[in-house]
Amino acid sequence: MALLLRLRRQIGVGVFMSALGVMHFIETYLAASFYVELPFGVFSPGSTVLFSGKLVMLLLLYIKEDATTVRQPIYGLLAGNFLVLGLVWILGYHHVAALTNNRTPDIGFVNEMGWLMVLGTMLLYIDALAIILIYEKLGRWLGRSMFLRIMCSTTAVLTFDQIGFYTVLHYLTDAPLSVLVGGWIAKMIAGFVYSIAMVAYLSWVETPRNSEPRPLVDLFHQLTYREKYEELVEHAGKDSLTGLLNRGRFDEMAPQLIYDQVEGGRPLSLLIIDIDHFKRVNDQHGHVRGDDVLRSVAGLIAKHADHVGGNHAFRLGGEEFAVLTPVPGSVAWLLGETLRQSVATSEDGVSLGLTVSIGVATADAGSTLDGLYASADRRLYEAKSAGRDRVVGGLAPERDIKPDYAARR
Repeated sequence: MALLLRLRRQIGVGVFMSALGVMHFIETYLAASFYVELPFGVFSPGSTVLFSGKLVMLLLLYIKEDATTVRQPIYGLLAGNFLVLGLVWILGYHHVAALTNNRTPDIGFVNEMGWLMVLGTMLLYIDALAIILIYEKLGRWLGRSMFLRIMCSTTAVLTFDQIGFYTVLHYLTDAPLSVLVGGWIAKMIAGFVYSIAMVAYLSWVETPRNSEPRPLVDLFHQLTYREKYEELVEHAGKDSLTGLLNRGRFDEMAPQLIYDQVEGGRPLSLLIIDIDHFKRVNDQHGHVRGDDVLRSVAGLIAKHADHVGGNHAFRLGGEEFAVLTPVPGSVAWLLGETLRQSVATSEDGVSLGLTVSIGVATADAGSTLDGLYASADRRLYEAKSAGRDRVVGGLAPERDIKPDYAARR
């Protein structure tokens, strides 16, 4: 499994996920039917070795990729399990013919396996969330001690899982208490061993290399070229997290917009928007929640920017955004105030106390991007200094630098 994950750049992460699905089926089958008795109790090699390994592999996938990638195999397993139950339900309406050796399929066992896999995947969903959250939280106290973070999070979640899985197994198969005790001890040993193996893998295998690995070239690879090219063209210049235009596009577009608007005798205003106390959101609720907040605020900015034709919304970086709008300062201030109120009254605004501060500047003859940005940024600072959650500026023109607009073109 570690080798398949290491080769994900060449053959795709789907191969790793498919193998994980096969492991899930075998693990469930062994957990329901195969046990080994040792001096410290009875345990299932399927549950101990395969489930523990599967959970650690999901944590490794999170560390090397992200949470979005981790959820894909879990949702896929859950969907596949329900398909098994649906298939068994359909088969129950058919007459089962005996084979030549008088053997008949055990539909009841398949049905029981289906329910066990559903329950096991639900536990896996909770376990995967828990192990990622615990791993992240332990980073504050354990710092860069990768082994302790992995081992503590793994053993804690495996303890919870052993209790949950034994409860289900006892209800379905009347498993004795020795299975709970023996399985827990075995999982603690497995968690310790897998933690060592995982740290070794991260230290010696997943190391940065000077060149990117070449992907596996086959028919599927060739067929995706056109799709990837079209997707690249569509998303060029966009921030990957929020979907807004990025800082590069701002630096590219803004000088020409200033020139076109001012030379044509039309207004142009710049709003710089900054989320107040965003670091506190990350510190208290985690970076995943912080990303959700950034997407939410970006969505509100895009929504209000769409109300005026010619508006352009950007994410400048971190928690800072910008809007270039072809309106005079007073209207730009009103746009900023509307946006400020929308954020404060949004779901995140109410639950997290989320607010934004906004600085507004309006261009006139002689304005440059540097001067206009400096003016809006200065007013943003004034908004922050005055207590945040407010809009400052929107009426004063900016004449800091007089450019050669022809050179800008």
